[in-house]
Amino acid sequence: MTLLILLGAFLLAHGPGQAQSAARISDVYVRVSPRDPRYFELTDGRPYIPIGLNMIAPPSSAGWTTMTEWIRKLSDQGGNFIRIWLSSPYFDIEHQRSGAFDLDKAERIDLLLEQAARNHIRVKMCLEHFRDFNEKQPAWSSKPLHLISRGGTATNVADFFNGEKSREHFRQKLRWYAEYYGNNPNVFGWELWNEINAVQAGDYMAWTDAMLPELKRLFPSNLVMQSLGSYDTERVSALYQRLAVMRGNEVAQVHRYLDLGASLKACQGPVDILAADAVRTLLASDPGRPVLLAESGAVEPRHTGPFKLYEKDRAGMILHDVLFAPFFSGAAGPGHIWHWDHYVSKNNLWHHFGRFAEAVKNIDPAAERFAPFLLTTARLRIYGLRGQQNLLLWCRDSRNDWQSELRDGKSPETVSGETLPDSIELGDLNKARISYYDPWQNRWSQTQETSRRIRLPDFQRSLAVRIQVP
Repeated sequence: MTLLILLGAFLLAHGPGQAQSAARISDVYVRVSPRDPRYFELTDGRPYIPIGLNMIAPPSSAGWTTMTEWIRKLSDQGGNFIRIWLSSPYFDIEHQRSGAFDLDKAERIDLLLEQAARNHIRVKMCLEHFRDFNEKQPAWSSKPLHLISRGGTATNVADFFNGEKSREHFRQKLRWYAEYYGNNPNVFGWELWNEINAVQAGDYMAWTDAMLPELKRLFPSNLVMQSLGSYDTERVSALYQRLAVMRGNEVAQVHRYLDLGASLKACQGPVDILAADAVRTLLASDPGRPVLLAESGAVEPRHTGPFKLYEKDRAGMILHDVLFAPFFSGAAGPGHIWHWDHYVSKNNLWHHFGRFAEAVKNIDPAAERFAPFLLTTARLRIYGLRGQQNLLLWCRDSRNDWQSELRDGKSPETVSGETLPDSIELGDLNKARISYYDPWQNRWSQTQETSRRIRLPDFQRSLAVRIQVP
């Protein structure tokens, strides 16, 4: 039988920090790098690039075995990060009555953190996602238990965000999580809400501004952050600019999808372009903190379901572009895809995480202090990161995208005879070590160039280039 207990009774029964006995990665945490605040590192100084995806919850109450398999497959490919929703039905501790917390659900969170630790994966913990208090037609986005009429603290959604009683209730819930999961290095960070601007009323930005410092006070060793909905219209630009520089928001996150119903044209074209543009837009606000494409993928118009052409993307070109384009545009990591079940798992695309990990192995972004740039040629879009010892390039065939390959059924062509443009300052090539990584073949090759023209090996879709200067 499900056991419902209030905060005090829970702590008496289990004591503060009960979850600290769970398996740990180590006593090393993820932090914003003091060497370059655009990137992450571990508290022992090692670089940390969050390679992973959204993995919100198991497919059903009986799907824990499936989720552990997903985690294992990600780890086997060098993945080290997932995002979950603590408010999903599988993990939601507060699901029957406002202020009452379910120990059985807490044990599920324990198991998740233990499984993640065993697989060297850190977890972003998203605290809440509801958007309304609809009692007549409850959906995945409804949570009417917070209404006063149901024993909660709010008269409506606006009151939940603006009213002091509801704010104190949320702070109490944060304290509950801090007592049980605080000071846990398995946690990448704590996220207040999934897409807070999707709620239907209330001053959610003022609420965010108030709650982020409280979240950091309770979880001083973990990162804290907030998220907004898909950046698919100019209407959200001001919100994104405000959140990117908001005090206490330690990670500037952006969500963006391929969406043919979006008003922004960038969201309807090649996935690498929409992903890179989202990152560059946030970087242009000079947030002074890491930028992540925290949700991406492809949807039917206006987010009415997973993209129908996912079924044809057996090669994983959409996932590949979501992974590579953000990092090579200056983000602190690859993009984090949604549709972990309908797309990644269904098409068995886990190897793409390994291909990205291979492309950036032995790279310390904070030490490099990368300067991103973009060049285009008649055939290629070249995304570049110029560092202290490495020049990293990701060359994307501009004749290949989801429209040509998935919609029109045109196989990717072999790109042959391409050279890097003269506008890329290459330095003394007599001293440089030039490596090429083909992520579609999982193959490295090397050359020793002496001329000013670097000829790229033949490839399809994309190629990574690393030029190391001793």
